[in-house]
Amino acid sequence: MAGARKPVVEVRRSQRRRRTVSAYRDGERVVVLIPDQFSRAEESEWVDRMLARLAAREGRLARSDTELLDRALRLINLYLADQGADALPASVRWVTNQNGRWGSCTPADRSIRISHRLQEMPDWVLDYVLLHELAHLIVPSHNARFWELVGRYAKTERARGYLEGVAAASAVPLPG
Repeated sequence: MAGARKPVVEVRRSQRRRRTVSAYRDGERVVVLIPDQFSRAEESEWVDRMLARLAAREGRLARSDTELLDRALRLINLYLADQGADALPASVRWVTNQNGRWGSCTPADRSIRISHRLQEMPDWVLDYVLLHELAHLIVPSHNARFWELVGRYAKTERARGYLEGVAAASAVPLPG
């Protein structure tokens, strides 16, 4: 990580904490919460590990609309190439006003909107939602042909289960 500046880190030890470690940003500072019995070597190891996790998470959050469109085009090439121009969206973008659904598609103007909540989720879940919305450009309803197209993605059931779990935990219904 040449050139990258290490943030100011505050380590907070807790006698109640036994095994778990967590970290969060507090302004420019990163606070790492660790068990009190950790040695200095364990503390150092966990600080580095948690800084890497935060950086990875923040990298996912910085995804742009251009990157989202590139990802959609890659998925089209992998799973919908036989559908020709029918699978091509006019636009794919992140939105912050979708709290009751993961994504939406308007076939009339060929636009796809993806909820910002997916920015924190694993790539394979985002790929499923993108492919789901891309399939709606070809088949607007959730009929058998639609599910055949979506089912080309090997992690469809796994991603649906993941999203169902997130929806259940946050009381957000899963459409479709």
